Amino acid sequence: MSIVIALAALGGLTLLLAIMLIVANKKLYVYEDPRIDVVEDLLPHANCGACGFPGCRPFAEALVSGSVLPGKCTVSSEEGQVAIANFLGVALGAEEKQVARLACAGGTNVALNRAQYHGIPTCQAASLISGGGKGCFWGCLGHGDCEVSCDFDAITMDAYALPHVDADKCTACGDCVEACPKDLFSLQPISHQLWVACKSLEAGDEILEDCQVGCTACGKCAMDAPGDLITMKNNLPEVNYALNHQTQIPIQRCPTGAIVWLDKQLGVIKGKESKKIIRKGKRELGYS
Repeated sequence: MSIVIALAALGGLTLLLAIMLIVANKKLYVYEDPRIDVVEDLLPHANCGACGFPGCRPFAEALVSGSVLPGKCTVSSEEGQVAIANFLGVALGAEEKQVARLACAGGTNVALNRAQYHGIPTCQAASLISGGGKGCFWGCLGHGDCEVSCDFDAITMDAYALPHVDADKCTACGDCVEACPKDLFSLQPISHQLWVACKSLEAGDEILEDCQVGCTACGKCAMDAPGDLITMKNNLPEVNYALNHQTQIPIQRCPTGAIVWLDKQLGVIKGKESKKIIRKGKRELGYS
């Protein structure tokens, strides 16, 4: 008899819990627009965060809600953006592509190491030992933390241990910005072609002893730039991108090539008076 009572009690409890779950499901059910799944499938699934959302799914939800437009995903192809816009019946919108820019050009052929670092081969580890051993305290250490952090193969280390960013592959995810212990990377609109490739705060030609392409704070770029396009702050030129910056005038008299023009087809363009660097090997102590 006790077994029957126990089974009845268990059955009743099971029935009660089932009823509670059914009621809770109906009361707590949150409707999800089925279009979200379709839009997510049309996105590149990079989950890079360049759109300002933590992943493609939240971005798809924002697209369906109408709070953003498809053009905000700069990683997606134009065909993909158009497909989403047509599916949702919204305007395409436009968002300028951003890329990671490096504020240093001090590769091993132009910049000196004043000390040899032996340890974990990462920039983070090296930077903890007297700044990494590079003559220029602010310069790239060249161990490739940025390359390792990039999930999109947009960064490769060149022959002079300097990161090279492939703008076509870069998603502006920001991982390289976080990985660099020297804070040399920043995310910039691709139209920012006038670029200061140096972060040294030192002034004068003494910096050339450590890096031949360092900014000497001579101020010629600021003097030549139209209006207030460039001002000198902390011994470095600062470009006001809110003004018309589509000009190569400021780079022409730079003696070291610390301020450059970044051309999509031609690459880095230096001014006419910039010293030409012809050394292919590593720069060593004892010669300039």
